[in-house]
Amino acid sequence: MDNSKVLYVGMDVDKEKIAMAALERNSNEFVSEQLVRNIPTAVAKYFHKLMAAETEVIACYEAGCFGFRLARQLSDLGIGCAVAAPGMLPKKPSDRVKTDRRDARTLARALRNGDVHEVYVPTKQDEAVRDYLRMYEDVKGNLKRAKQRVLHFLLRRGTRYTESGNWTAGHWRWLRTLQMEQPVAQETLEEYLAHVSELEETCQRIAARIEQIALEERHAEPVAQLKAFKGIATLIALSLVVEIGDFRRFATAQQFMAFLGLVPSENSSGSRRRQGSITKAGNSHLRKLLVEAGWQYRSYHPGSKRLAKRRQGLPPQLVAYAHRAGRRLNKKYLRLLFSGRPSQVAATAVARELSGFIWGAMTGKTT
Repeated sequence: MDNSKVLYVGMDVDKEKIAMAALERNSNEFVSEQLVRNIPTAVAKYFHKLMAAETEVIACYEAGCFGFRLARQLSDLGIGCAVAAPGMLPKKPSDRVKTDRRDARTLARALRNGDVHEVYVPTKQDEAVRDYLRMYEDVKGNLKRAKQRVLHFLLRRGTRYTESGNWTAGHWRWLRTLQMEQPVAQETLEEYLAHVSELEETCQRIAARIEQIALEERHAEPVAQLKAFKGIATLIALSLVVEIGDFRRFATAQQFMAFLGLVPSENSSGSRRRQGSITKAGNSHLRKLLVEAGWQYRSYHPGSKRLAKRRQGLPPQLVAYAHRAGRRLNKKYLRLLFSGRPSQVAATAVARELSGFIWGAMTGKTT
């Protein structure tokens, strides 16, 4: 096998074309460099030519907006294809020239040298669910902005609700009784409120659908296990399942924390050790969700009816593990808060440790 001919193909992907660069195992000369149209037939034709002489072909391209279609196509052709994490590729500090051809060459060399860190390629089903969950987050963001527009519109006219919190039932009744002095201003308010109502109905419909997806056979068990932890409801649990796939691909809890970008950055030299804010590398979507979950550990009440209901039917070992995590994370949050750390820092530190407990639960290492 060591004497067989292997080609390493780097691909710089564009919406119109793909820059290909093929490099042999024991040579620095590129045997093939070509621009190929970014359509399945053209890609297949190029790789069939490379494989014509019984050559093993391994390819890679950077993860990005083009998703995993190309990786799946090459896998169907019998070609190993790695999707490279862009931030982990080696780069010379003095290299100031960037072209499609040079990027393809860099990828080919990194693949041959074993310097490519692969990202997880989800199944088509998990990718579809992942996109659905992210769409829900987008709609919730639109709803938040729509509500802010209403409040700002009223504030510019000196109108403010002071009886209770905004967007409660009482606030809605008050909004519907408002009468603006100008007819056009009244129409503006009504259109704003209609938009908010429409988005709220959309969020409710999507949330109900997410609950149905979480009950499907391939998701039900891991989602139920993750919901044993306080702060992790269906949305966060299902997001973790479809975004991560197999948690065992992380050898340690520290690797999982680093993947989420929740570990502190560091700039140390000699006897000096200086740590900074979290790296914010890796999956930003999951990091945001886990920090949201971290805020829930400002308090911990194991007798909560909602939490007890979520833990029904789960293995006693897992329930005890989640309970131990809850007590520890609550103490951590309070300790950091009382030591003078900002609440945002405390919640982020809790999220980091929570991710370690999650890794332990999903890999069976709960002892």
